[in-house]
Amino acid sequence: MSTDAKRLSKVVPKVGFVEKIKPHVELIAAGLSGVFIATGWITDKMGDHVASIIFYLLAFVIGGFAKAKEGIEATYENKQLNVEMLMIFAAIGSAIIGYWTEGAILIFIFAVSGALETYTMNKSHKEISSLMMLQPEEALLMNNGIERRVPVTELKVGDHILVKPGERIPSDGVIKNGVTNIDEAAITGESMPVSKGLDKEVFAGTVNLTGAITVQTTKASNETLFHKIIELVQSAQSEKSPSQLFIERFEGTYVKTVIVIVLMMMFLPYFLLDWSWNESFYRAMILLVVASPCALVASIMPATLSAISNGAKRGILVKGGVHLENLSHLEAIAFDKTGTLTKGKPEVTEIIVNENFEKMELLWKAASIENQSNHPLAQSIVKYVKGNLERDLVQPENLEDVSGWGIKAEICGEQWKIGKADFVGREAALTFAEGKASELASKGNTLVFIQVNDCLAAMIALKDVVRQETKLAIDHLKKKGIYTVMLTGDSEKTAKAIAEESHVDQFFAECLPEEKVEHLKKLKEKYKTIAMVGDGINDAPALAIANVGIAMGEGSDVALETADVVLMKNDLPRIAEAIHLSQRMNRIIKQNVIFSITVIMILISSNFFQLLDLPFGVIGHEGSTILVILNSLRLLKN
Repeated sequence: MSTDAKRLSKVVPKVGFVEKIKPHVELIAAGLSGVFIATGWITDKMGDHVASIIFYLLAFVIGGFAKAKEGIEATYENKQLNVEMLMIFAAIGSAIIGYWTEGAILIFIFAVSGALETYTMNKSHKEISSLMMLQPEEALLMNNGIERRVPVTELKVGDHILVKPGERIPSDGVIKNGVTNIDEAAITGESMPVSKGLDKEVFAGTVNLTGAITVQTTKASNETLFHKIIELVQSAQSEKSPSQLFIERFEGTYVKTVIVIVLMMMFLPYFLLDWSWNESFYRAMILLVVASPCALVASIMPATLSAISNGAKRGILVKGGVHLENLSHLEAIAFDKTGTLTKGKPEVTEIIVNENFEKMELLWKAASIENQSNHPLAQSIVKYVKGNLERDLVQPENLEDVSGWGIKAEICGEQWKIGKADFVGREAALTFAEGKASELASKGNTLVFIQVNDCLAAMIALKDVVRQETKLAIDHLKKKGIYTVMLTGDSEKTAKAIAEESHVDQFFAECLPEEKVEHLKKLKEKYKTIAMVGDGINDAPALAIANVGIAMGEGSDVALETADVVLMKNDLPRIAEAIHLSQRMNRIIKQNVIFSITVIMILISSNFFQLLDLPFGVIGHEGSTILVILNSLRLLKN
């Protein structure tokens, strides 16, 4: 456990039973409401009408409390009635005219819908706390040679801080002393550590891997790049989609219209059409029941849950119906490179050995030396050699890690150097194997050179290789008319090579998280509905600001929490399947909505002309609900 985690475990109290169930209270209440409805129906059939009414009342109170409270508070704050209040009125109206079962079922359906919505909202805020855990709380401040631990919030621009190997850098700044390798995956998402020395820029939240460095801070703690990532996620999640805004406007109009018509039905026929007071009230209550949006709610929720369940069986986890709905409207998809289009780990792609050396013997010695390093490139070479040689590695006699350049070692009496071109001699490296280095580098490879006793012995090319299924996935999306873009923090040369291999339409290289967001904003202006596919912490702002954020299942916790859709098996072709599922769902929802609204209009008209009695009104209203649910269940099939 890290120091920060231990400190947090001491100050954060243990979560009790009440705290554990608190996020699920609405769902529990809805379940209890359903139990009381069933009990009330059974007791009514047994002839105990008083007991059945008591059970129905319990179902009303327990199931409807949360939504009634929400509706009353929203009405008070916005000075406008809402669907929550209409559902409550409809349920009470059903009870007034003696139809307790229908009123209770109305409450139950709405309670389940509200509980699922609340649960989803609670889950969506977890990524912020996950991000905050990666921001160091303290820094080692250097002042006249004296080291002092201070809160990061107390750092000022120009302060000098010491960052030791293995520690996260607490603030943006420039290196004033020392050379090291830095893991910048939290910012750029790239798996390769970056060598940095004097006057090179470093970012808060990244990890210092090898050497101790002194950093001069250049930004306040609330202005760092890492802090901006958190702010971008928060602001993007607070934005409402156009469809959500339309639904809210429609809700207000619908409720006002129904309430006005019910009031008119209650009084006008009595005065203008010579209806009796009982007939007018009776017709008004029927109207309140048949005009309630029960069938309309059932048009969407069962279809959405069926589609989400179908997706889950295929390894496509969708966090809400709105995200699944948006998938069918996609016009462009942006992909992160590392860990998304590629595997995220460097692999040996080619080995060229000087003819004066025996290949397998040389690789065995090189792996024995690299086995002493924790650098990703070194570990990839070791993995490759172990997979091709059934021979135990040995311990070098002498070894020196030259930070930022490579490694020196003595093995079997030979002097070895393994590292960059400049480490072994740039001119010799670039002319090695008839200039093969330039060709491999242009294809996105990272090159490692091996020198033995001042003789250039070999060159190993490593590359974060494109996933086998990437081309298939991109080609499927293109057939659907979707424009594809790759966003990466890698160099222009590497990005171009990967983009060509992946078949994407366009790429943007050397992107920081905020630059990815800017590219996405421009894509949204051009294509309206876009998706972002990523797996790293650095992708979180882009995932949040896209209309649909899609995360790889093996990605970071922050990416998984921020995303709207998760591909559980890292299977990119599933994106096309998810889009097809979305299109099916939207078709069925349209069918349901049109059908339910048509039935409601017919029932309302029949009631006005006194052609509809309450039992037939209930049959028509509840029957339409059952039919749209059955239609929705078709989405459970592939």
